[in-house]
Amino acid sequence: MSTDRLYPSRPYLAASVAVFRNGRVLLASRGKPPGEGLFSLPGGQVEAGETMAEAALRELHEEVGVKAKLIGLIAPVEFIERDAEGRIKHHVVIAAHAARWVSGEPRTGPEAKEIRWVTERDIVDLPMTPGLTSILEQAFIIERRDVRP
Repeated sequence: MSTDRLYPSRPYLAASVAVFRNGRVLLASRGKPPGEGLFSLPGGQVEAGETMAEAALRELHEEVGVKAKLIGLIAPVEFIERDAEGRIKHHVVIAAHAARWVSGEPRTGPEAKEIRWVTERDIVDLPMTPGLTSILEQAFIIERRDVRP
């Protein structure tokens, strides 16, 4: 079995997180392929012995320096990319989560070129990874349900 994420012999499991703060969600433009330069949720590969939730929170902190508390599982997202010959170049299954910001000011880095806190209306105009619009719509629903009076 290949351990390479490029031209894998199996899908890779990853986790991401839509973090909310004051009605806005945190998005980061990807610093690496696939999807380099497109806005997405912070996240990354789930490590052995780690839950998807733990991976989402760890990746959030590693990538952008933010800590959060999970409020719900959004949905799985499958990313499959083929090359010109039809071979599978990437195959990742991502467990997307929703969370509330706890601490830390987001910072850019190798995996997050640009960071923005955006409203639901703002997402329409952003170049985003495939399927992110639907995930964000679901995340905003979860966030509104979780609001405490």
